[in-house]
Amino acid sequence: MIQIISQPFGSTKNGQAVARYTMTNSSGMSVSVISYGCAVQSIIVPDRNGKPRDVVPGYDSVAGYENGTCYFGAFVGRCANRIGEARFSLNGNTIELEKNDGENHLHGILAKRVYDGTIDHDSVMFRVVSPPEEEGYPGTLSVKLRYRLTEENALEISYEASSDEDTVVNLTNHSYFNLNGQDGSDILSHYARIDADRFTEINKNMIPTGRILPVEDTPLDFRQEKAIGTDIFSENQQIEFTSGYDHNLILKPDDGTLKEFARVKSEKTGIVLSASTTEPAVQFYTGNCIHEDPVPHGKNGVRYPRFGGFCLEAQHYPDAVNHPHFPSTVLKKGEIYRQKTIYRFAVIQDMPY
Repeated sequence: MIQIISQPFGSTKNGQAVARYTMTNSSGMSVSVISYGCAVQSIIVPDRNGKPRDVVPGYDSVAGYENGTCYFGAFVGRCANRIGEARFSLNGNTIELEKNDGENHLHGILAKRVYDGTIDHDSVMFRVVSPPEEEGYPGTLSVKLRYRLTEENALEISYEASSDEDTVVNLTNHSYFNLNGQDGSDILSHYARIDADRFTEINKNMIPTGRILPVEDTPLDFRQEKAIGTDIFSENQQIEFTSGYDHNLILKPDDGTLKEFARVKSEKTGIVLSASTTEPAVQFYTGNCIHEDPVPHGKNGVRYPRFGGFCLEAQHYPDAVNHPHFPSTVLKKGEIYRQKTIYRFAVIQDMPY
């Protein structure tokens, strides 16, 4: 039986109280989410020796989440990833967004506020409302965000959104994972498989060019399991643009059905993460800039190094609203946006490496 408790997690600099909701199953796995940014604050999983390991980087205080720049564990939107020149056209109108990533728009500000959370049977639910013209987006966007821990050691994240005007929506969770735990190590020795045979090419500003290319014969090919660090320093323009992996990989099939798309393993702990989603793509990010975080340290006083975590951000393609041949991120008035992503954990005793 899943147990859920709510505890205070401190206050924001403006005095808003933040709550932490902790879900625990009978296998000893627990997931904590906080009402600031609906962030996944910890995921504790027993390793091959039964030792509990917290496998998500983050912070021990609200101040960390307020001041940090890495989006640790955060719910991001209205539109995850980048929109080139912070501009798009919708229904014949030019929409100008806030430029928060150079000349571009990245993720939005939904990760930087406090939401009302409720315990709903075996899950924690947050209600999010983004008012019209916030950051330039049209319409009032209403979101239900649900976190559910299962007895099968899976964290299920479900999204449902609607708008009173046509708008653009692309929601995801920005958790980083390090299956070694909070030991200050990087993830280059983790072994990963990602079922994607194409990716969206980017320019030096990390905006899609519009070209969809095969991963074959590139460092982005994870169709066969390999260590994350194997090709991360390759002399490849796509890798050089991002100083590591920060790329949109196109999943198969991309028909909206729930499918497992990735599996990542730690030789040190034996912990295995498998990920499933209904989304057409995943942003695979390897924490290339974690070490530049202005917050002095993460949880337990650990200073996370470059490549200190990896993200599997299930979502639509970046800048999709400016590329008509990409799957659309337009949400019509009266329609319902739905998305589901599952992160499942297991342990294997013998690592065949």
